[in-house]
Amino acid sequence: MSAVNITNVTVLDNPTAFLSPFQFEISYECLVSLEDDLEWKLIYVGSAEDETYDQLLESVLVGPINIGNYRFIFQADPPDPTKIREEDIIGVTVLLLTCSYVGQEFIRVGYYVNNDYDDEQLREEPPPRILIDRVQRNILADKPRVTKFPINYHPDPNENGGQQQQSTTSPENQAEDDPRSVQTPGQHAKG
Repeated sequence: MSAVNITNVTVLDNPTAFLSPFQFEISYECLVSLEDDLEWKLIYVGSAEDETYDQLLESVLVGPINIGNYRFIFQADPPDPTKIREEDIIGVTVLLLTCSYVGQEFIRVGYYVNNDYDDEQLREEPPPRILIDRVQRNILADKPRVTKFPINYHPDPNENGGQQQQSTTSPENQAEDDPRSVQTPGQHAKG
């Protein structure tokens, strides 16, 4: 059983310009008091073929957390388009929202993101160079991919350094659990 459960994630200001900040309203419940902070991260996948193009957009610490229900707005800057290959800016990519406790990731919510021009003529006849100020971002909202990982919420500091233990997922199921292999779009996460 998890000590922390995400009860809802709402994507705000969607669709919007590519260069606008990301905003999520995150609701969660804590079933036991936690001494350390929760770390929330937002990662933009810049290329499906190469993780070196992934960008950590924001990382925030929240806590310590007592038993109860919580809600906050998580805002992150947009990805830096100069760190994305031009051929990967237009089209579909993935956005990952993760949460960790004491260095152990326990939930990952994956969203498809479609980036395209805001003008039909530009979509039909794309310019030779990307006009980033005309690109619109649409986080596909219906069915996010939610992956949960079992962790130790009260790790012994001498046991594995408090780091995440290896999952018991079999190799044939790993691709299924990898949010990069997300097959359905999404906006609201209920876990």
